[in-house]
Amino acid sequence: MAATIPSSILGLRGQCVKSLSWDEGTGELLVHCRRDGRFAPVDHRTGQRGTVNRRLRRRVRDLPLWGRAVTLEIEYCQLKVRATDRRMERLDFVDPGLGYTHRFCRFVCQLCRHMAIDAVARYTGLAWRTVKAMDQRTLAAELPALRPREVTGVRYLGVDEVARAKGHDYLTLVYDLGSGTLLWVTEGRSKAGLKDFLDQLPAETAAGIEAVAMDMWPAFEHAVAESLPEAAIVYDHFHVMAHYSKAIDQVRRAEFKKARAGDRALVTGSRYLLLKNPERLSEGQRQRLDALLAANTTLHAVYSLREQLQQLWERPADAAGMAQRLDAWCALAEDTGLRPVKRFVAMLRSHRQGICHYAEHPITTARLEAGNVAIGMIRKRARGLLDTTYFKLKIRQSALPEPPLGLYALT
Repeated sequence: MAATIPSSILGLRGQCVKSLSWDEGTGELLVHCRRDGRFAPVDHRTGQRGTVNRRLRRRVRDLPLWGRAVTLEIEYCQLKVRATDRRMERLDFVDPGLGYTHRFCRFVCQLCRHMAIDAVARYTGLAWRTVKAMDQRTLAAELPALRPREVTGVRYLGVDEVARAKGHDYLTLVYDLGSGTLLWVTEGRSKAGLKDFLDQLPAETAAGIEAVAMDMWPAFEHAVAESLPEAAIVYDHFHVMAHYSKAIDQVRRAEFKKARAGDRALVTGSRYLLLKNPERLSEGQRQRLDALLAANTTLHAVYSLREQLQQLWERPADAAGMAQRLDAWCALAEDTGLRPVKRFVAMLRSHRQGICHYAEHPITTARLEAGNVAIGMIRKRARGLLDTTYFKLKIRQSALPEPPLGLYALT
């Protein structure tokens, strides 16, 4: 085949197609290239032009074509810069020592956004470790850096933590609740990790932050109190309700143990009936829940308290009014005499101010849930991640808009 395809169309600067061949053994399409003499060799260190000392050839994997693997046989040169200096030419489309073009790495990276690494490995015919290394290398090179010193215009922050695997190696995430932008990812869930972000914020940005939504993790509270003393801490009401759900479940288990053999059937399997939002129950589930509450006054009491507690956030007039309603609920809950409920009341009272800040700053970490769903999918596809550095990169990738799969500029 004559060399008629220019480098601008190939997307391989400095290369022209010399011929094509088909490898029957591997099923690969081989694209034989030659160096385009119109591109003068340049020393990548100094930018000076050099002369060709000798020509070399190597093979690299490129984007598949017609459902077949494509291998490029490219030509490059060793430069002679001075009489004694010999340097290898740097190519724009592939890094030294790697057997894959940049665009093929990006293609694999995008596949890994949707598929498990082992599935991508089977699809591309690459080794599992190779796919993971390509994905990690591409993400590290191309993801925009998280720069706290450049953050501006933030009014509300949301802080949350996620685990690399269930119960293992937590990461702290910080979001701008206004835009939903991920601002920070750091290992652990310590005070120092969050302070590292907060202390890097420009003084004007830090002064403009009115409130921070979080769960009740003490390390986060202390970090915000020290670094943003003027910002209100708002305890996320979904986390508060999650704590009460645990109390309900403890009561449910205790009632199951106390119930007579004939009455246990009503309590068995009722956990999700008691914890699920009423509007999401089916007609059959609603009927079963009504029968349970009618038969068990203790569960009826804690369930009614749950609905009343939820209303605390639905009509918050002001912080003082919300505090009065919270105190009234706590007194009513204590009257049940149930130990799990009394422990929950003690927790509410110790976090009273942060809960009632919601009246002035109606923010939650609910906006972070979309990100947490994406993070959960990352863990599920990977069946757990052993590499925390890689996990952080995947989280940052999931927070960005997704480009069209496989559609990239060839240059």
